[in-house]
Amino acid sequence: MKKAHIILLVATLLMSSSCDLVAQKKNITLEDIWSKFTFVQKQVQSVNWMKDGSYYTALESGRIVKHQVTDGAAVETLFDEGVSVENLGKKVTIEDYTLSPNEQKILITTETEPIYRRSSRAENYVYDIKTKKLVQLSNGGKQLFATFSPDGTKIAFARQNNLFVVDLATMTERAITTDGKWNSIINGVSDWVYEEEFSFAKAFQWSPDSRKIAFYIFDETKVPEYNMQMWGKLYPTDYRYKYPKAGEPNSTVAISVYHLSDNKTIKVDLGKVQDVYIPRIRWTQSANMLSINRLNRNQNKMELIHADALTGKTEVVLIEESRTYVDVENFGDDMTYLADGKSFIMSSEKDGFKHLYQYDMSGREIRQITSGKWEVADFYGIDEASKTLYFTSTEIASIERHLFSISLDGKTKRKLSVDRGVNAANFSPDFKYYILKNSASNSPLKVSLHRATTGQLVKVLEENTDLKKRLADYNIAPKEFTTIKTADGVELNTWMIKPTNFDPAKKYPLLMFVYGGPGSQQVMNQYDGTNFYWYQHLAQKGYIVACVDNRGTGGRGAEFKKCTYLNLGKLEVRDQIESAKYFGNLPFIDKSRIGIQGWSYGGFMASNCLFQGAEVFKAAIAVAPVTNWRYYDTVYTERFLRTPQENPAGYDDNSPVTHAKNLKGNFLLVHGTGDDNVHFQNAVALEDALIKNNKQFQSFYYPNKNHGIAGGNTRWHLYTMMTNFLEKNL
Repeated sequence: MKKAHIILLVATLLMSSSCDLVAQKKNITLEDIWSKFTFVQKQVQSVNWMKDGSYYTALESGRIVKHQVTDGAAVETLFDEGVSVENLGKKVTIEDYTLSPNEQKILITTETEPIYRRSSRAENYVYDIKTKKLVQLSNGGKQLFATFSPDGTKIAFARQNNLFVVDLATMTERAITTDGKWNSIINGVSDWVYEEEFSFAKAFQWSPDSRKIAFYIFDETKVPEYNMQMWGKLYPTDYRYKYPKAGEPNSTVAISVYHLSDNKTIKVDLGKVQDVYIPRIRWTQSANMLSINRLNRNQNKMELIHADALTGKTEVVLIEESRTYVDVENFGDDMTYLADGKSFIMSSEKDGFKHLYQYDMSGREIRQITSGKWEVADFYGIDEASKTLYFTSTEIASIERHLFSISLDGKTKRKLSVDRGVNAANFSPDFKYYILKNSASNSPLKVSLHRATTGQLVKVLEENTDLKKRLADYNIAPKEFTTIKTADGVELNTWMIKPTNFDPAKKYPLLMFVYGGPGSQQVMNQYDGTNFYWYQHLAQKGYIVACVDNRGTGGRGAEFKKCTYLNLGKLEVRDQIESAKYFGNLPFIDKSRIGIQGWSYGGFMASNCLFQGAEVFKAAIAVAPVTNWRYYDTVYTERFLRTPQENPAGYDDNSPVTHAKNLKGNFLLVHGTGDDNVHFQNAVALEDALIKNNKQFQSFYYPNKNHGIAGGNTRWHLYTMMTNFLEKNL
């Protein structure tokens, strides 16, 4: 070879090597995701608007800092962790805080101990901004849900199933109830099933005049106990708590109103039928009128009741019924009583999509405010000065959420959010400003401050610049959103992630991720800082990952969501199997190597897909699955299936336990033994069925771990195990 040719070859190789070095990006490791937390986005923490709307406060490195809205500038530090507690001589670490309504005091929360999904107990301290004194709220033990009265002079809290109030002027403590008893009577805190399924744990409300407290009383006496053994000591300990499984007795629920002026408690008349739910209470604009939602056990009839706080007498104002079920979140969560005391706003699915309506106080419909073949997602409230409502909706796309304003008469609507993806807002009390959170599937959280009337940007509070720079160094393939159509002609939303070095001439194994439960959505254009990067890790290993939102999921109206009524798992599994067949016919998918993975409801789905779709799926991973809805709680299960006594086929026909005999592929079953939500019993029942049918499978349990299977390096361990399983079996 001639010298010139050698030099040219070397130069070419060097250039090629240099280009490779420039273009080469890092692969994502499980350690990055679950140990280093490389892809976790920054948040704007504990933002609280101040009452005049010109300022807000935020928790910043152990300090509560007051900011000016117009430019975001810090103007004052209201509290610093360096302050010592009066008479105790110790300092506290701020975990959360609340300003009193009159903004003269701050409630500091620390030493928090989680109980269930939405409940925790903690030590609370009261800081006087003027005197700069910090005092302990109560020395009788940790408290739950410490809450200022509207006038800022008192704090109510729960402890050991009783309700208390503290007068902040004298720091004297008074017991409102004394009959609270574990696994028997609960005052002011919800029982397990209300907390899990009606999404609230604090079960008391101050009246607008600060003179009364309305609260729940749960009588759990007849609710069966569930027993979990907790491991670690020489002899395991038993944790027993009341958990009503489908068809079993619920707590008997009462509502009472405590009057601080004379220490009297008035019981509210909830009617003769005791086997009902009270999923929401709230005060109207009147300090003497309480608003209550009453729901029958089948959850297809919701009544709005107004109660006289002085006498306990009630009247039914509005009734909404459904041939399937009434969504509590639609009927109750958006309810807003207007300041003039003459009308209220609430949402309903009665025209087939969730929309906002205005009613007078007698329950007569004044108008439908929003309309169209799209859904209101979150209603943020009304600026009564301008008669303007603010909400997010699916109008732009069912997989996105955008912020809108609309006039009370429904005639003037305006889109305020600009960026694609999922938007959520936090409005100032006077509705002059809002803080907007936006993210998209390939773009982490952006938090910005805006003027409400125009949507004009005031200041970007956080845009995760450092995270975006880190992401640029990694091999990341985007989610590709599309739709597929089933044999029934139903269009389903999907996303797919392909390897960054994707070659359409090759055939790749496919892992489908599924949740699929009623009203849920996984195909969303929003950032996911955990699972998304596991999918990237799998894509780097040569897998394609896809997700399909089957029938029964949310964002697309009541008919699409409620078509699975009485038959959970039937249409959903059919849709996933059909989707797998569709994917398998794509030229770049190896149809002999299709797997599916899911958690909770998704575990129920993944198990069923493998057992009922043996000709399609080669492998499945089920984490913390429901394996028979007979083992799950009353509220969730009966909403969609009614009771096992009424609908036994709905429980058994699509149970993974029923179809365990059909297992042909590779199956991994994972559960936490301390799961208070989907009990370990579900895994035991499925394993028993598989063993009886002589089916080989893999299983793994996490000692004492709850439904989230987290803590320490647990998630790293779990995702390593799942990855290894897929590499070996798919």
